[in-house]
Amino acid sequence: MADRQPLDRVARIQADWRRERPDVDVSPQGVIGRLHRLAGQLTEELCRVYGRYGLGEGEFDVLCALRRAGEPFERAPGELAAHTMVTTGAMTKRIDRLERAGLVTRRRSADDQRGRIVALTTPGRELIDRAFTDHMRNERHLLGLLTAEEAETLETLLTTWLSRMERPGPPGEA
Repeated sequence: MADRQPLDRVARIQADWRRERPDVDVSPQGVIGRLHRLAGQLTEELCRVYGRYGLGEGEFDVLCALRRAGEPFERAPGELAAHTMVTTGAMTKRIDRLERAGLVTRRRSADDQRGRIVALTTPGRELIDRAFTDHMRNERHLLGLLTAEEAETLETLLTTWLSRMERPGPPGEA
């Protein structure tokens, strides 16, 4: 009976490492390696949708954060940075691009004249509403590669893992 070919690239990499370094447990690669590869593939698929609307991933995130804010669809740049998990410098570049495209405006804050407020324009709101609908359709398609039960189990596992990773302090500390 011939040797079975490993199912995916991660399994082949693990087999190579097991051969070359049998003293090291490479089993974590089975999960981490696959998640890393899957994240890259998912990002590619998601960015295709954003690209149809002339947006990059960062611009899509900013427009979504503004849209989720509810009427009047505005937030301070620092608040946007916190909602999209980027630095304020990176946020400024995103806002600049969106403002040049006519999708957002900036104005002085009424509460703090040094502060700024970023708001969706009408064309920005119309664009993000269309893009978000298409985005959710795409996510539904991608998740459709799993059964409903598999998707639910995966969400539970990922929620647990992420909540533990995001806790302050060293990993594994309760």
